[in-house]
Amino acid sequence: MDRQKITITNHKGFFSALAAIVLPLAGIFLYLSCANRIQAGEAGGYGFLFDRFNLTLDQGYRVEAAGPFYYSQQREAETTWAVPPFFSRDRDSSVESQEDDFLYPLFSYLHYGQEWRWQFFQLISGAGGQEPDGATTRRQTLYPIFFRQRSTDTNLDYTAVFPFYGTVKNRMFHDQIFVIMFPFYSETRKRDVVTDTYLYPFVHVRHGDGLHGWQVWPLVGREHKAVTWQTNGFGDVTLIGGHDRSFWAWPLYLRQDNGLGTTNPETFRASLPLFVYTRSPQLDLTTVIWPFFNWIDNRALKYHEWQAPWPIVVFARGEGKTTSRVFPLFSLSHNATLESDSYLWPVYVFKRTHSDPLDLRRTRIVFYLYSDTVERNTKTGRYKRRLDMWPFFTMHRDFNGNERLQVFAPIEPAVPDNRGIERNWSPLWSLWRAENNPGTGAASHSLLWNLYRDERSPEHKKVSLLFGLFQYQCDRGNRCLKLFYVTVSRKTTAAK
Repeated sequence: MDRQKITITNHKGFFSALAAIVLPLAGIFLYLSCANRIQAGEAGGYGFLFDRFNLTLDQGYRVEAAGPFYYSQQREAETTWAVPPFFSRDRDSSVESQEDDFLYPLFSYLHYGQEWRWQFFQLISGAGGQEPDGATTRRQTLYPIFFRQRSTDTNLDYTAVFPFYGTVKNRMFHDQIFVIMFPFYSETRKRDVVTDTYLYPFVHVRHGDGLHGWQVWPLVGREHKAVTWQTNGFGDVTLIGGHDRSFWAWPLYLRQDNGLGTTNPETFRASLPLFVYTRSPQLDLTTVIWPFFNWIDNRALKYHEWQAPWPIVVFARGEGKTTSRVFPLFSLSHNATLESDSYLWPVYVFKRTHSDPLDLRRTRIVFYLYSDTVERNTKTGRYKRRLDMWPFFTMHRDFNGNERLQVFAPIEPAVPDNRGIERNWSPLWSLWRAENNPGTGAASHSLLWNLYRDERSPEHKKVSLLFGLFQYQCDRGNRCLKLFYVTVSRKTTAAK
């Protein structure tokens, strides 16, 4: 009996795996065998198995086969085809772009003009293309171990095997990084500032334009920068303020004098966690038992703020900012362009940005359980909207009034407008789709991957049910009814 149970279980697993392979292949085979007939108008759709229809929201058409496991779409200059969730390809000849995804986001390839990039789980990647100066480069990365770049301009070449030895350029927020047996030694460059670090982060020496400094952290450190001048590409000269910074027994004593030589010099002193204070013509800040108890007088933005203790209790008053917060009970904050309110965070959160012609509002309940985002152009009155209720549905409305509703949406609310998710995963769980185009009067609805589908426009109506076993179509007064793919009624009305 046990052996029989094991055999039955193995057979179930085998047939499940076989179905997962055969169904998509069957859909593709059906597509290849029927596509020409469908395009020629010689056959109707087969619903869940195969269907071809015009796009509702754009010019173009879409073919779907084997339920959610295959589709292709042509929209103006953009062509997309996919076998979700395994593979998708999107090409746009108008901008010379191509994007391929394999089990997104596991592996992807992007080609845009002369630039290209591929990545495997964001750990292994390659990229290449043309730099602004005309040089052609190719990069390979096995993050964070191996970094390599080769270019027609040899000054851009680098190789690094981290942490042993090598150089990288224009990576990780630095112009250049050089390491030997990191953390024993590293050299970083950012614009004119060079920092040599020994036994990172304990000992470093820094120098640059008017700058020199050193530290033996956490014991003592000192840095001085003189006032300098910087000229941009247009010949404009800008004053760069100097500073004096030092610490002893970090963080017990921190001293900084910033903005030297400018109209807003700043004095900063701290002994953490006992106190912090900043004094300048534009701002005064005093903190006791950092970071909990703070008083701020911001003369530049014209407001006073009290935090006791931060971030739980915050009150600010003034022209530049008004805030009343007792977290998580309530928080009400606004200024001339921004507004942020919450009650029983994260139960209710509202944020608004208003700066003509932009008016952006977002309301959320329990993070992504409910989210409503409206972006309005105050000059034209036109708006777009995104409404999500996780995991039940997501709804989009663009500035032209086009609307699209998708029922079941387990990922889309958390990663809005992610084209990789929309191409590779959304078709699998889109149980109901509804689209409406007020500009053309077209609308469409699809249930269970076209098991039921209807389309309508001012001059066209089409209904398909149960794999196309029932089909009704009406075009300019010409009516056709099919049952089991056989025409049972056809009526033609002469045009007046």
